Amino acid sequence: MQSKIHPKWYEAMVTCSCGNTFKVGATVPELKVEICSVCHPFYTGQMKFIDAAGRVDAFKARIQKADTKKVSKTDKRKLKRDKKLKEEQARPETLAELR
Repeated sequence: MQSKIHPKWYEAMVTCSCGNTFKVGATVPELKVEICSVCHPFYTGQMKFIDAAGRVDAFKARIQKADTKKVSKTDKRKLKRDKKLKEEQARPETLAELR
């Protein structure tokens, strides 16, 4: 077996954003986490609202956008055809009208 190929093993200090600290084995001396077993809702039994960068608001906006009335393809085609007819009617028929 080869020697000295394994990373150095530390007893790492883990620090949570809630302030809780504990030690684990790791290849780095210090770890920082956002949620630990002390503040996670699954372990505490308390519901905590964590909104990371407005994800809930973005989801609600996407749902509202999906609920808006959509124009069908046939209606779009009809509108495009009507617009084209209006443009053709607005065009001059002769060069004298163009001047």
